[in-house]
Amino acid sequence: MADQGLFRLDLSDRGLEKWSPRVYAYYFKHWNGFRMPFHRHDSTEVMYVISGSCRVEVQDGRAPADAVPAQIALKKNDFIVVGEGISHRLTVDSTCRMLNVEFGFVTGADGPSFIGELAASEGRLEALLRSDVPYLVLRDADEVYHSLKNLVLELDGQGGEIGGLSAILLAELLVWIARLKEEGAAGDPLAENRYVRQSLEYLRQNYDRGIQVKDVASSVNLHPGYLQRIFRSVTGSTLIETLTELRMDKAKMLLRQTNVPVTDIYDYVGIGSRQYFHALFKKHTGMTPMEYRESAGTERWNYTES
Repeated sequence: MADQGLFRLDLSDRGLEKWSPRVYAYYFKHWNGFRMPFHRHDSTEVMYVISGSCRVEVQDGRAPADAVPAQIALKKNDFIVVGEGISHRLTVDSTCRMLNVEFGFVTGADGPSFIGELAASEGRLEALLRSDVPYLVLRDADEVYHSLKNLVLELDGQGGEIGGLSAILLAELLVWIARLKEEGAAGDPLAENRYVRQSLEYLRQNYDRGIQVKDVASSVNLHPGYLQRIFRSVTGSTLIETLTELRMDKAKMLLRQTNVPVTDIYDYVGIGSRQYFHALFKKHTGMTPMEYRESAGTERWNYTES
């Protein structure tokens, strides 16, 4: 068991030990010109910067007593994971909005206990849980924030008690942190892939709206020109080409599997003009939308109420 690691968790007997997650505190907080005294928790703390900037000082218990604390500057989308029992303090010179969660694990208790099994099958998660560093600083591309936010909202809805869904959300959070940690340890060679992955996810969630390159770039906090370059480098296609392919795939699915009127399909896939949609669809498939529907010959789901 590591006394100066992120977690005080014994992983040596995963087949017999029952590890149940516990969340001890969670909150959003907007800080203005604040200086916190040094303190420590009997839990692991995630401090995520939503906006603004701050500084976290950490005293590594393995360093000499007179050692200067580590000074970590954090800005939007940065977060720090501070290990159990590690002395630290927060300083905000101007303003900083944060989301904080303090959590840990207990053994032999009732409640969800699949973290150990998950660690056994997810090497990156096990490496995170075994980590002997006192703190971890990473930059997020939105996965961690969404997991944190969803966890906090679920806990709020359950009066702070951790149940099945909140345990799953905590596990999801740890897996995302473990993946970011692995990328960081490798010099972050996958940073571009991560931005591309986030961009693709944004396209999948918003293809039905009139989105532009600048919207995608804003979602991953990158300059549009830079995002376009790395996106094409990684995928071989531009953002617009990828969006168009996605829209055509969705249109074909709707034509094959639903009875949505052909004249309405363009609106379902985020294309503002019926005429432009028909021309684009024929360019990609060699058929008009009506010809494609007639050729599909598949059973369709009726989207209207009977």
